[in-house]
Amino acid sequence: MLGIIFALGALLFWGFGDFCIQRATREIGIWKSLFFICLTAVVVLFPFIESEIGEALNDPRGMAFLLAAGVAIFVMALLIFESYKIGKLAIVEPILSIELPVAVILGVFLAHENLNLVQWLLILVVFVGVVLAMTKHHTHLHYHKRILEKGVLYALLGAILMGAANFLVGLSSQETSALFTIWFTSLMTAVFCFIYFIAKGTTKSLVGDFKKHTKVIASSSVFDNAAWISYAFATTYIPISIATTISESYIALTVGLGIFVNKEKVNWHQVVGIMLAVSGVIILSAVSGG
Repeated sequence: MLGIIFALGALLFWGFGDFCIQRATREIGIWKSLFFICLTAVVVLFPFIESEIGEALNDPRGMAFLLAAGVAIFVMALLIFESYKIGKLAIVEPILSIELPVAVILGVFLAHENLNLVQWLLILVVFVGVVLAMTKHHTHLHYHKRILEKGVLYALLGAILMGAANFLVGLSSQETSALFTIWFTSLMTAVFCFIYFIAKGTTKSLVGDFKKHTKVIASSSVFDNAAWISYAFATTYIPISIATTISESYIALTVGLGIFVNKEKVNWHQVVGIMLAVSGVIILSAVSGG
């Protein structure tokens, strides 16, 4: 049951975190938002993982997973942020849902996770529900007709890497620990970002940006890191494919918040999508345990 609770926690944290991250990227930019989120994880988690560093460095298999996860997360974030920057959300968001089948397929065929027929059907229901919920118009599902739209290729590559990143975070958490995995991958991304700032000569502006935008940086850092930590813990109790399916439904939550909180107008198929995703997650959680 702990695995389900952590997966649901990731769902909630990512759902609310998207609002904060979007605001942060608009106020301080993509690179600085990513840097501060990861730096927060590095500083806050260090006391909890300090004793694991030596053991992890002497584990070639664990380090291979960690390094691969760190690179995947870093490149994934840049690609997805770029797709949001130059593309239309209504076009790129449905493509990002490809993350789910990628992670599930990797979990089943590479990690040899066993799913029964009911779980496979529920994963399909959740995936269909998420796609419907985030798609404003049915023509946005015609991927082959929109491959040349701005941001689409970035979103497609980002979605594939996101699925791979989820899978690698799961493997790394199982091989080392959930907290160490998030700390190490965050450290890698923070270092990559800092090197970028040095190359651009913008390191001096970091302190000023932090002071000026403390609230938005803090909120995005708390929610995003809480989501990744929850997801990492979930994969140590339940299969990566199940954890990813449950947490992926944060997209439907975000759309639901827009409907009920912001009073946004939506199409009937989006309401159906939310209902499918939510009911699918609830039933999947009940039958999977963990």
